[in-house]
Amino acid sequence: MSDLLKTMRMNYLFDFYQSLLTDKQRNYLEKYYMDDESLSEIAETFEVSRQAVYDNIRRTGDLLEEYESKLGLYHKFEQRQAIYEEMLRLTKLQGNAQRNQQLEAYIEQLQRIE
Repeated sequence: MSDLLKTMRMNYLFDFYQSLLTDKQRNYLEKYYMDDESLSEIAETFEVSRQAVYDNIRRTGDLLEEYESKLGLYHKFEQRQAIYEEMLRLTKLQGNAQRNQQLEAYIEQLQRIE
């Protein structure tokens, strides 16, 4: 996974699960992923070693992935987004009967996800 994709994934996971993190975990991830601060900058801010910051960010990232594997909030979000995009595509098609039937099917899929 590229660094950009990993950062995007961590940002989403952080959005979904930040309330389950400690203040310290939240602060480190915010500074690293959202504010794009280096490990050294974060270490200086919190007066800890660079290694301590790295270890905390790695463990917290693993924890977010564990939450996702158990709760699946990000996965459900991705599913909903794909369905919404397909629904938008269908609104541009001709033929109301076919479109309405397909939109109803997508709405049912969204309801099952929730």
